[in-house]
Amino acid sequence: MTVYSFHIFDRHTECVYSKSWVQHPQNPDTPASAGGAPATTTTSHTSSDEAKLIFGTIFSLRNMVRKLGGDDDAFISFRTAQYKLHFYETPANLRFVILTDTVTPSMRNVLHQIYINLWVEYVVKNPLAPVEHKGGDGVKNELFELGLDQFIRGLI
Repeated sequence: MTVYSFHIFDRHTECVYSKSWVQHPQNPDTPASAGGAPATTTTSHTSSDEAKLIFGTIFSLRNMVRKLGGDDDAFISFRTAQYKLHFYETPANLRFVILTDTVTPSMRNVLHQIYINLWVEYVVKNPLAPVEHKGGDGVKNELFELGLDQFIRGLI
């Protein structure tokens, strides 16, 4: 399993946290390195642009799923030729997104565990953490970042 990146979006559509582990494959014809990981390629997208594209895609697909299937149907993931996007939305309208390789099974439970065990414990229960992350400040919590990195590396 390869984890490319992880993003958290707040209820105001701002990306409050973003972390990348492996560069996304840009082209299906891009050769892989000897270790099986995608070869590093240069890209013109900044992480801010990437986050906006990811949120726009999620927003559109989630609305389409709700219109076609009703309010009971939920958008969980979608797959392209290069990656699979997994999605989890909390009751507080936080949106957790993880991008993995295409063969990875559903990561919904993993995203739920990140929310319960890391986000709630290290960010929500932290009295020094701001409630709202306006203006692109994002989450700057060392314990959350270390816990997330260890959790994801344990999955790989």
